[in-house]
Amino acid sequence: MKFIFIFSVVMILEIFLQSRWIRILNRRQVTLAQKAYGIQSHMETKSATPSMGGIVFIGAALASIPLAGGFADTLPGELALFWFFPILSAAVGFADDWIKFSKKSSEGFPSPFKLAVQILIVLPWVLWIALSRGINIWPGISLSPWLAVPLAAFLAIGMLNAVNVTDGLDGLAAGACVISMAGALLWLPLRGSAFYGAVTGLALCAAFLWHNAYPAKVFMGDVGSHFIAGLIVSTAIHGDCLVALIPLGFLYGLEILSVCAQLTAIYGFKKKIFLMSPVHHHFELLGWRENHIVTRFWLVHGSGLAITAVLFSSFFGN
Repeated sequence: MKFIFIFSVVMILEIFLQSRWIRILNRRQVTLAQKAYGIQSHMETKSATPSMGGIVFIGAALASIPLAGGFADTLPGELALFWFFPILSAAVGFADDWIKFSKKSSEGFPSPFKLAVQILIVLPWVLWIALSRGINIWPGISLSPWLAVPLAAFLAIGMLNAVNVTDGLDGLAAGACVISMAGALLWLPLRGSAFYGAVTGLALCAAFLWHNAYPAKVFMGDVGSHFIAGLIVSTAIHGDCLVALIPLGFLYGLEILSVCAQLTAIYGFKKKIFLMSPVHHHFELLGWRENHIVTRFWLVHGSGLAITAVLFSSFFGN
């Protein structure tokens, strides 16, 4: 029952702090410019909505460490190691958001520089995990460090960018993370830091939807999307199941693949597969209402997570 107490405290804290943070963001007019080549209606409907709401994730996550350590007999050092990557990833996202806000531009870090920074934070953390506790592709099936480090780093960087491109509609990324964390808690044999990290992540994203569901009062920004990606990666690795990143990131993977497919078609064949990528914008241009797209994409994510989880369990379980 201790996890219910931690879940409740973190959820109430996130809702309360986020409401205060929204007032500050509105007072200081902290909004991010919409992309000129994006959906034109977003220029009118979303330009005045404050961003960087994901900053509150960091404070609430830090508050969960003494809670889990004090009430759930989990070592604070173990919890700190779990949260190290999500918080460090959020710092990269915040820097990107701050550049956009300062320049009043939709462009932050140049893409090659942003990728270099992501590699710079991912590689040491993955190496640290591999050498200190090991990385399992499935519970009980360990990987040698020379294979685990590049594979985990590749998947982690992919997740950072996949969640980032998914965060384009009200509640889409946060709601998908709720499904991912619930799926992890139901499917994976999480213990210790991984269990309480997933509980905290579930509470954070569910509480964020209080303000971010359509019509959103705040956006999470890159700081929030990077935090969520780091949370999913940390849950899979500390849950001793690296392959779980595929089910837990099912929707995010579809979104980033749609971007890759679109770019390949444009530069390789001078044609478009989608009206616009990532794919949620394709359905917007087809005339689907935003809340309908979000709800249906949540259903796709939940179904994809369940199906791939069963497939992986059958394959590795045997």
